[in-house]
Amino acid sequence: MTLSAADFAFVSALVRRESSIVLGPGKEYLVEARLIPVARQTGAASVAEFLAAIQRHPDPVGQSRIVDALTTNETSWFRDQDPFTALTTQVLPELIANRAANRHIRVWSAACSSGQEPYSLAIALRETLPAGWTYEILGTDISGEMIERAERGEFSQVEVNRGLPVQKLVHNFERVGAHWRVMPALRRTVTFQRMNLTAPLPALPPFDVIFLRNVLIYFDVETKRSVLRSMGRLLRPDGWLFLGAAETTIGVDDNYERVVAGRTSAYRLRAAVPVGTAGKG
Repeated sequence: MTLSAADFAFVSALVRRESSIVLGPGKEYLVEARLIPVARQTGAASVAEFLAAIQRHPDPVGQSRIVDALTTNETSWFRDQDPFTALTTQVLPELIANRAANRHIRVWSAACSSGQEPYSLAIALRETLPAGWTYEILGTDISGEMIERAERGEFSQVEVNRGLPVQKLVHNFERVGAHWRVMPALRRTVTFQRMNLTAPLPALPPFDVIFLRNVLIYFDVETKRSVLRSMGRLLRPDGWLFLGAAETTIGVDDNYERVVAGRTSAYRLRAAVPVGTAGKG
């Protein structure tokens, strides 16, 4: 059964209000597909019945489940390999040169879904940084369900098969029944927090690298501009911002400039400190 125009309008308005994500015409099939499991879990016979109940008796928990279902994005390990290659071959070597005084790197996975991206980043830093260096990674997502999953650090065989090389799996995970669990040493380098990027952000220390990939495409221009300004306030002057392949700051926020990073591109603040000069008085 195709989602009615009224039900689609209700869901679109709810998701727009809670997450600033725009669900335009043509997304009806996506909305219904994402909500079928939610409706079944509540005992409703259909998505239409589930939405009718929510609209008759507004339920914050039910509304949150709708938003969670519609804001959960596709994810995999080392997704779109090029940004990770750029991180290890170009970005980290520069940061190592510029951070010799404190030998510490901070990275933010700003839409971490179920945790594959921040754990991929942790593996990349663990394998690349010299001995004696430390790092910390923050993973945030608007979905409380995804944050809970990411914090558990447990993944099915099907999930680890999506982009995680066997060698990295064996070195960083332990088998727990039918699942794989992130080893404690790696798990301790990653913290997770529920966060709506379009709302006022909590106080956070500055980051050397921010991965904000495949998020801006869901926002209108003004929301994109607001999010990028928030990122700019939290990015170190010589830091790096990675967006999705279909995303750009060009025409949205002129405070950034696009730079080539291996086979991909990244963004830096226009007042970025030249390579090798950070920390010099």
